[in-house]
Amino acid sequence: MKTVSNYILDLEGEQKAIVKYLDERLTTYHDLESNVSYGIPMYRRKTWVCYMNPLKTGGVDFVFTRGHLLSNEHGLLDSTGRKYVAGLIIKEVSEIPERAIDEMVQEAILVDEMWVKDRRKGK
Repeated sequence: MKTVSNYILDLEGEQKAIVKYLDERLTTYHDLESNVSYGIPMYRRKTWVCYMNPLKTGGVDFVFTRGHLLSNEHGLLDSTGRKYVAGLIIKEVSEIPERAIDEMVQEAILVDEMWVKDRRKGK
């Protein structure tokens, strides 16, 4: 199984820098488990919380798997026609809105906790 660290080694340029930066932040600061699944880095607590998808056109789509349940207080998330997931496209490390990302990740972790509890109750 390919690790996220090995995945990052295969990237180039700004995509490599973005994925590396976010990976370190997600796994260290937010204590999420990482895995390469469906060919991209994915992060989980009890279930999948978010993932990163490097785009052919450049940049990285940073996506929350239950983005439709997030408040989107900062107005950064876009579902781009997707029903459940929502994310933001990051073109450069310097444009990463650290505080907003941290808040969205924390909210996504809370949604993950509630999702699991509700599923156990049969809701």
